[in-house]
Order: sequence, then C-alpha cells, then structure tokens
Amino acid sequence: QVQLVESGGGLVQAGGSLRLSCAASGSILRINVMGWYRQAPGKQREVVATITSGGSTNYADSVKGRFTISRDNAKNTAYLQMDSLKPEDTAVYYCNLRVVGPLDYWGQGKQVTVSS
Repeated sequence: QVQLVESGGGLVQAGGSLRLSCAASGSILRINVMGWYRQAPGKQREVVATITSGGSTNYADSVKGRFTISRDNAKNTAYLQMDSLKPEDTAVYYCNLRVVGPLDYWGQGKQVTVSS
C-alpha cells in the first residue's frame, strides 16, 4: 500500500510563489515517476510536471519556465516550486506516483488559488 501526503499550496497574489510537497510512504518501487496534476473547476485533470526516479523532467507548456519539479529519492518526496503564478494556475493540485503496470497512486489534492 502506498500513501501520498501533500502539503503546501494556499492563496497568493498573481506574480507570487508557492511550493507543494508530496511525501510517499509504503511499498514504493525504486523505479517510478512522480508528478503533479491539476484540475480547475469545470475542467479535466491535466498534467503539470513529471519527474522520473532518474531525474528526467517534463512540463506542460503552460508552466514551462515558471514551475520547477524536483525530488529527493532518499525521502521519497517530490516538490513543485511555482513561481510567477497566474490566476489561470488556480486549481486543485494532485500528486501522482506511477509505477510499472502502470499503477497510479494519488494524493488528496491541495488547493492553489492565485488572485489577480
């Protein structure tokens, strides 16, 4: 059983920064991909950024140059540093852990609200 616990997020003005953390616990395969997804009201969940256990990253075009994903494999923790936030970044952000299968695990979600 794998559990993902998210922290961070909250309310910030446009142009500000926030940081999300996701700590994974349980039976975690060494080779995996951790990522952040988001879902705005009335919209489908979309991928924001992913990072492999080897450190390779991918970003949605909408966040490139503003968001940075990183991870600490020793702590089984992933981070999402969000800079230059825009009102359109407002959403519930979900942490994801994907292992071979594929098998997906999800966090409970954290609200990020960017005011204009």
